[in-house]
Amino acid sequence: MRVDVADHTDFPGFLALAGEVEHWFGPMVEVPGFHTAVKSAITAGDAFVVRGPSPDRPHGAMLAEGTGDTFHIGWLVVSQTARGGGIGRLLVSALLDRVTTRPATVDVVTFGADHPAARDGGARVFYERLGFTPGEAAPTGPEGGSRQHYRLRLV
Repeated sequence: MRVDVADHTDFPGFLALAGEVEHWFGPMVEVPGFHTAVKSAITAGDAFVVRGPSPDRPHGAMLAEGTGDTFHIGWLVVSQTARGGGIGRLLVSALLDRVTTRPATVDVVTFGADHPAARDGGARVFYERLGFTPGEAAPTGPEGGSRQHYRLRLV
């Protein structure tokens, strides 16, 4: 499997993945702002995908941006059927390959410790295993759940 820079044919796949995690992140599939964010990231080359056997069902996708010494993962989702298979790690590695300036920081906002997805989805453990460390609290998510910054410092 490999990570590709997404193109506009991947947009339905992003929506399919979003539909799998709306119970954790809040509404996305029918939200015009989410559509705009994904399409803008695709146009900018800041959207990544690990394609599955069907083009409208990717194994995982990520929106990430940054230049110089600061990068941000805005959204990373692995399909339920592909979780635990290294897809998330592969996506983050693709971003780290783009970081050419050191020292640098990669920031992501993920679920707070009390959010059910922190346990059920394993996002916090996932980022910690990759070397990210917890930072300050972030504003609550659209579904009302707590959020927290995680950062990876690259030297």
